[in-house]
Amino acid sequence: MSPGVRRAGAGQGAAAAVQLLVTLSFLPSVVEAQVTGVLDDCLCDIDSIDNFNTFKIFPKIKKLQERDYFRYYKVNLKRPCPFWAEDGHCSIKDCHVEPCPESKIPVGIKAGNSNKYSKVANNTKELEDCEQASKLGAINSTLSNQSKEAFIDWARYDDSQDHFCELDDERSPAAQYVDLLLNPERYTGYKGSSAWRVWNSIYEENCFKPRSVYRPLNPLAPSRGEDDGESFYTWLEGLCLEKRVFYKLISGLHASINLHLCANYLLEETWGKPSWGPNMKEFKRRFDPVETKGEGPRRLKNLYFLYLIELRALSKVAPYFERSIVDLYTGNVQEDADTKTLLLNIFQDTKSFPMHFDEKSMFAGDKKGAKSLKEEFRLHFKNISRIMDCVGCDKCRLWGKLQTQGLGTALKILFSEKEIQKLPENSPSKGFQLTRQEIVALLNAFGRFSVCRPEAQTLG
Repeated sequence: MSPGVRRAGAGQGAAAAVQLLVTLSFLPSVVEAQVTGVLDDCLCDIDSIDNFNTFKIFPKIKKLQERDYFRYYKVNLKRPCPFWAEDGHCSIKDCHVEPCPESKIPVGIKAGNSNKYSKVANNTKELEDCEQASKLGAINSTLSNQSKEAFIDWARYDDSQDHFCELDDERSPAAQYVDLLLNPERYTGYKGSSAWRVWNSIYEENCFKPRSVYRPLNPLAPSRGEDDGESFYTWLEGLCLEKRVFYKLISGLHASINLHLCANYLLEETWGKPSWGPNMKEFKRRFDPVETKGEGPRRLKNLYFLYLIELRALSKVAPYFERSIVDLYTGNVQEDADTKTLLLNIFQDTKSFPMHFDEKSMFAGDKKGAKSLKEEFRLHFKNISRIMDCVGCDKCRLWGKLQTQGLGTALKILFSEKEIQKLPENSPSKGFQLTRQEIVALLNAFGRFSVCRPEAQTLG
């Protein structure tokens, strides 16, 4: 949901307002008119989201993504696809992800365990007394022995915790650090049957949809994509809130990825140098209301809905980071302090938003049925995170995994409110923990919906 430059009205001229969606810069007035009003299943309007993001969130989240703690993401791009024989990795050079040399990684990040967030202990001898503790590399020397043992228990607990995503094993030799600033999300040329199969599997097998119901514009539909989607949306509106939310989140995630690919598209290559920029034709193919038979504006609205969900999660997880025990540790004391201050400022802003999505309306039926539905919801999303290992383009896989994990972390937060409220101030909790990998994914994924692409400023 990146802010772009909205087309000005007659009296506004060049002073067009910066808009949440980067590609609203592309939109003809007929599209813009349809991406407005109050979102379904919540009481928030799009203009309020735009204004809040533009003036409160975007400037700070952009700075946060440039901090060392958040720019380095450890990921395994070599995990095999668990569902079908792979077509082979994309041979296009722009699909390649350049891993970060070990020497470039801040010492506080590479020396730690995935659960690390506090300062390295000064007294290393005490840590060497326990093999498990030595692996943490993140225990503050001021903690008592009891607290240190709690860290160890927490590490064991985290391995068995109910996640919404399939997390990469950061200890795997195949896992590498990637500098996200040097490997931006953009269109690389990866397309065709391999890319289509990934999204078709996500929608057809994991969005609670029977085979007899066809998605709008599905080329496999008996009507060969001529259906206007009314039958699909009639079916969708008949679902319970939880399943509607699930579909909207996946659709919003898909829209986010497509929007950024359209905004940073491989236009041409001359003398071995690629040229990147906005692709109006590709954007219209995916989002124009005429070309998509009204589906495009629905996709964009789902992107706003996704933004709301992640915004709500950030406001809910603030107490976790407000504790004195939590330091976003890289080894640079001053930068770490500044990074935490900036993050807490963002959390304060998220708390001030007046029209949050109410997650308590979900899984609110009888306890047994609600528990079963929540588990089904979790497993479906976890399956989608595994499908991201089937993406053939490494750069697409990187950003697909990160954004999926970010959303999965947001869902984990939303449905752990009681555990977050019970967090102790000066010791870790067995009830709720976040790994560094989850923290980095959560904030960078949210950044994808908020950050303004420089090229959008020149449009309109």
